[in-house]
Amino acid sequence: MAKIKLTKNEQKAQKDALKRFQRYLPTLTLKKQQLQTEIRSIDAKAKEVRAMREQLVKEFEAWISVFGEEDAFAPDMVSVRNIRKGVGNIAGVAIPVYEGADFSRGDYDLYAAPLWIDMAADRMEKALSLDLEAEVLDEQVRLLSRELRTTTQRVNLFEKVKIPETKENIRKISVFLGDQQVAAVVRSKISKHKLEAKAK
Repeated sequence: MAKIKLTKNEQKAQKDALKRFQRYLPTLTLKKQQLQTEIRSIDAKAKEVRAMREQLVKEFEAWISVFGEEDAFAPDMVSVRNIRKGVGNIAGVAIPVYEGADFSRGDYDLYAAPLWIDMAADRMEKALSLDLEAEVLDEQVRLLSRELRTTTQRVNLFEKVKIPETKENIRKISVFLGDQQVAAVVRSKISKHKLEAKAK
């Protein structure tokens, strides 16, 4: 703890600092609660997106055997051309927002390809889109968690260090100034008694 000056100016500075800390603490606490709520909400959304993807995979498995047909569905049949992301703001934190994706489809002969190839490509695009959305949601959670960590540290700093330290400083200064005032009164009375004694 830094050494403090035991003066009225320092006492005023410490009181001002205490007011500032007590004014900011509720704002930081509110931000912490908002971040915790948003992280839980985004986490739930990410789980929901992953569950939708799992459901899509189960639907795939229902007719997956046709994929083996003459190597009709190549891995490069569907590829991501562009991921569209916006920017959102939660509690002062800039986060990416998934707005969709553009896909490219490989060339295939419409006459030679099996009938299910378009449906498989559509499902593949949907699965990729869900994966991309889940990744963006994970990134949101990561960014918000980092901000939550910083905010929690600040709340703890104010609650457990700064406010108690400032209150203790104000108490020390008040005691010292009170002692100085008492000492001044005592010196004044002693001087008065000496002057009265000389006057007699």
